[in-house]
Amino acid sequence: MKFIELSLSRFSVRKYTEQKVEPEKIEQCLKAVQIAPSASNAQPWKFVIVDDPELKNQVARETYNSVVSFNRFASKAPIIIAIVMEKAGLITQLGGKIKHKEFSLIDIGIAAEHFCLQAAELGLGTCMLGWFNERQIQKLLSIPKSKTIGLLITLGYPDQKPPEEKRRKKIHEIFSYNSYE
Repeated sequence: MKFIELSLSRFSVRKYTEQKVEPEKIEQCLKAVQIAPSASNAQPWKFVIVDDPELKNQVARETYNSVVSFNRFASKAPIIIAIVMEKAGLITQLGGKIKHKEFSLIDIGIAAEHFCLQAAELGLGTCMLGWFNERQIQKLLSIPKSKTIGLLITLGYPDQKPPEEKRRKKIHEIFSYNSYE
């Protein structure tokens, strides 16, 4: 599959079948993460795969509440992955402070997309979640308080068809040459 076709095939899945995800497919997604680029090759991430159904449901319940309910679908996903941000090397940290950029956030975004694109190629669906109760999930997954969970990703076999058309800005709206205008 060509890259643009793969990119078009990937969408945020919010309905999953009950089919279990094969461990070798998860491992293949993690191999895609392993080769993802990062600032100074720091690879500042650890992916915590939550596949125990009871624990996964507890984590899923921390992605929504009575006021914010848009992540309720997470409980239907067979797997939830927590991406924990790890400390980058000294040079990367120093460079981030000087440039006022958090390179680890950029890096986990790249790694997450590698994971999601590999999953799409394998016929799996994903959805990245940024809204969750971080402290409670840290407790559930024994993640030290000193660590930050950058993202959660739901994973499973989709029980929905991709949208017929992705709503995106027109191409001329997203770039310019040589100046912002």
